[in-house]
Amino acid sequence: MVYVQKRHRADEETNRRKVEVLFEGTWRSVRWERLQVGDICRVVNNQFFPADLILLATSEPQSIAFLETSNLDGETNLKTRQASTETGRLSSLNELAEFRATLQCEPPNRHLYEFNGVLKETNNKSIPLGLEQILQRGAMLRNTAWAIAVVVYTGHETKLMKNSTKAPLKRSSIDRQTNTHILMLFLILIALSLLSAAFNELWLARRTTTDWYIALNGAQNANFGFNFLTFLILYNNLIPISLQVTAEIVRFFQAKFISMDSQMYHAETDTPALARTSNLNEELGMVRYVFSDKTGTLTCNQMEFSKCSIAEIIYTKPAPGVSLEESLLYHNLREHPSAPDIREFLTMLAVCHTVIPERVDSHTNYHAASPACSGDGRSVVRLGVRDPHAPERHHQRVGGGRRSSAVLRAAREIKLYCKGADSVIYPRLAGGHDSRYARGTLAHLEHFANEGLRTLVFAVADVPEHFYQEWSNTYHKACISLHNREEKIDEAAMLIENNMRLLGATAIEDKLQVTSLLKANINVWVLTGDKQETAINIAHSARLIHPAQPLLILNEDSLDGTREALSRECTLLGERLGKQTDAALVIDGTTLKYAMGCDLKKDFIELCISCKVVVCCRVSPIQKAEVVEMVASATGEVTLAIGDGANDVAMIQRASVGVGISGVEGLQAVCASDYSIAQDQQTHFILVLQEYMSLWFYNVIFTALPPFAIGLFDKICSPEIMIRHPVLYVPSQQGLLFNVRVFWVWAVNALLHSVLLFWLPVLMTSHHVLWRGARDGGYLVLGNFVYTAGLATHSWTWVTHVSIWGSIALWLLFILLYSDAGNGPHGVQLAGILGRASAHPHRGPAAGPYRRRRPYVRAR
Repeated sequence: MVYVQKRHRADEETNRRKVEVLFEGTWRSVRWERLQVGDICRVVNNQFFPADLILLATSEPQSIAFLETSNLDGETNLKTRQASTETGRLSSLNELAEFRATLQCEPPNRHLYEFNGVLKETNNKSIPLGLEQILQRGAMLRNTAWAIAVVVYTGHETKLMKNSTKAPLKRSSIDRQTNTHILMLFLILIALSLLSAAFNELWLARRTTTDWYIALNGAQNANFGFNFLTFLILYNNLIPISLQVTAEIVRFFQAKFISMDSQMYHAETDTPALARTSNLNEELGMVRYVFSDKTGTLTCNQMEFSKCSIAEIIYTKPAPGVSLEESLLYHNLREHPSAPDIREFLTMLAVCHTVIPERVDSHTNYHAASPACSGDGRSVVRLGVRDPHAPERHHQRVGGGRRSSAVLRAAREIKLYCKGADSVIYPRLAGGHDSRYARGTLAHLEHFANEGLRTLVFAVADVPEHFYQEWSNTYHKACISLHNREEKIDEAAMLIENNMRLLGATAIEDKLQVTSLLKANINVWVLTGDKQETAINIAHSARLIHPAQPLLILNEDSLDGTREALSRECTLLGERLGKQTDAALVIDGTTLKYAMGCDLKKDFIELCISCKVVVCCRVSPIQKAEVVEMVASATGEVTLAIGDGANDVAMIQRASVGVGISGVEGLQAVCASDYSIAQDQQTHFILVLQEYMSLWFYNVIFTALPPFAIGLFDKICSPEIMIRHPVLYVPSQQGLLFNVRVFWVWAVNALLHSVLLFWLPVLMTSHHVLWRGARDGGYLVLGNFVYTAGLATHSWTWVTHVSIWGSIALWLLFILLYSDAGNGPHGVQLAGILGRASAHPHRGPAAGPYRRRRPYVRAR
C-alpha cells in the first residue's frame, strides 16, 4: 500500500509539471497531463520533454538541438537532433500561428531507435521525418536555449511508457531449498499431530474406566479433531517462522553493507556499489558461470587513440614531450608521395563523426554517440587537424549497419566518406581485397587486433554530380517511406557506398580490467560484438586464456559446416566430453546461430560445458540472452551476467544474478541489474568477499541478536585471505555450506540437543520437591533450567560477543526484574523464582520466606 501511494504521488507530480504551449498566438503554461496530439510547445534548456515531440525549430544554427537521454536509454553522451530545413524558419509566433501541415506517422511502438513519419505542408513537398527529428519523453534539452516541437505521442503511447515493463521475478536457490524444507517440516507436523491425537485416543480408551476420579468422560479433549488441532498448535514451533524473518533482516543489512563497502567504491566517479535487491545475496556465493561483455567489463570502455595506418604506413601518437611538428605524420604530410591520402584521411577524421564539444569551465568535454567515435574526436584535437573548407561544406549523413557514412559537398566536388569494420568496408572497395593498400592495411589490422586494439577502416569515393542528383531523389523517397524505411534507406546507401578507395585504418585502445574469477572455479564466457582476433587477444590479456591452453575455434557459415565442426571437436574430446577440461572455445555469431538450433544444441552445450572459457564473437544482444538462458536451463547452475550497455540488458535480466556497470555507455544496464558497480574489477569483490549466511532456529524475543550477528559478520576467513586464495570460494559455489544434507544434519543435531537439554532437567526434578522444607520447583523453575542458547560460528567479533552474551544477560535481567515485581497475572507464580532457581537444593530457599499452606478437602 505504501509503495502504491508513493507511485501515485510520483505520477501526480509528473503530470503537474508545466510546459509552454502555443494557444491563440501566445505561449501559455499547460500541465503535461493536458497535452494533446498536434499541440505546438516550446521546451527550454535543462527541461524534460513532456511527450514524444517532432522537432520544428531551435535556437541553434541549422536548427540543431542537443539532448541527454540518460533517463530513457541510460546513455550519458549528448545526442543531436536536427529539424528539417523547411521547418527551421518557424521561430516567430506569427510564423507558427500561420503554419498548417498534416503529420502522418507509424502507430505507437516501443522502438527507441526507430521512427518513420511524413510532414505534409500545404502546397509544399512532403518532409521526411525520422529519428533525427523526434524528441522522446524522458530526455532533457541540453545546451540549447529553446526548442519548438509538435506533440506526436502522449501518455502511455510514448516510447518511454511502451518500454516500461515489469522486472523479472528472481528467487534465490536458498529460498527454493528453504521452502522445500519448510514444506517437509509441515508434513512432519501434520504426521506428529495425527500420531499424537491417535495415541491420545488410545490413552483415553484405557484410562477412562480406571481413572474415573479425574472425570475423563466430560473432558473437552475427547474429540479426535479437537485433539488434532490442539497438537497442531502445540507443535507449531516446528515450523521455523523466525528463520524467514531473520533471513530477510540479515539480507537487508547485507545489501546495505555492500553499498557501504569501501573496496567497492570508485573514487574517480564517486560511485559506490549498489544492491538493488536483497533476495539474491546468497546467489553471489554460488555463481558457477559468469557471462561478460568485453567492452566496459573486461575493458574500461575508455577509448584512446593509439595508432593509425595510412597508405600502408603505421603512425603512432606523439610520445609525451614530442611536438606534433617532430612526428612522422607531420613530415610525410609535407614531403611523402602519400601526402594526398594523408590529407584525405585527416579530413575524414575531422568531418565524419558525431562528436559534440561541450565547454566546461577551463576544459572541453567531447560527447559522441559511442566511446570509439569520441576517441576519434579527441585524436583529431591532439593531431591538430582543422578542416579548411568547413564553412563551404554540406553534410548529408547516410545510415548503415556497422558503418558510418557522410556525403560532403566542398567547392565543385562531392565526396562520400565511409568508415566501419573491415568485413563491411572491404567488399565495397573498387577491386575488393585486391585494391590499392588493401593487403598491407589488412596485415596492419591483424597486427592491431593482436595488440587488443579496436579498429575502424576508412574509405572515400568521388561522387559525380549527375549521379548524386539521381541518388539524392532515391534517398529522399526512402526517407519519407512509412513502411520498411530502414531497409529502403540501406538499399539506397548501397547504391552510393561502392567503388570506394581505401585510405587506412585507426586503432583505438580500450584500457583493460583484469579479473581473478578463474581461480575461484568460475567458468567465464565472453560475449562480444567485436571481431574474433580482438576478442581472443583481450581474453589473453585478461588472463582468461593462457598460451599453452588448447583453443577450439568454430568459424562456419552453414548448418552442415557447423554440424561437421561440432562432431569433429566432440569426437576429439572423447570421454572428456561433458566434463571440465582446460580447453577454450571461440565461436562467431554466424556459427552460434546454427549451433543453437534444435538438432545441434545438445552437442553444442556439451562441448561448451567441457571448456573452461568460451568466447563468442560478433554476437547480437538477443544472442547474448539466448546463450545465458541455454546454459542456465541445461546446467541448472547459478549464472551471473555483467555488462554496461543497452545491448547487455537482455542478458542481465535472463541471468540468475545481473550486475550492471555504470560506465561510459550510460545507466540502462544498471537500471536493469540486481547489483551495480562502477567497474568490473570490483566483480570479484562481490563474489569472493561474500560472507556466507548461517541461520538457525531461534526465538524472536531474547535470542534474536545472535543469528543476526552470525548472518552479518560470520565468515570463514578475512577478506585479504579470500582475495589471495579464491579457491576458498568453491565450497559455497558447490552448495556444501547449505543443502538438504546439511539442513537435516543440523535438524537432527538440534533434536538430540533438545532431548538432552530437556530430559536431563526433567529427570533431575522428577520428585518435584527440590529443597528442604518440602518446597517444590514447579514448571517455571524447570523452564528456567531448560533455557539454552546454542550456536556455531567461524569468527568472533565484538558484535558477536555482545549479541550472544548480551542475550543471556538480557534473560537474567528479565528474570531478576520480573521475579521481584510480583504483579500481574503471573506475578505470584514467578515471585522469587530467580532465588529458588539459583539456590542449592540441600540448603533451602535462597529468596522468600517459607509459607505453610493450609490443607483442605474438597467437598463432592
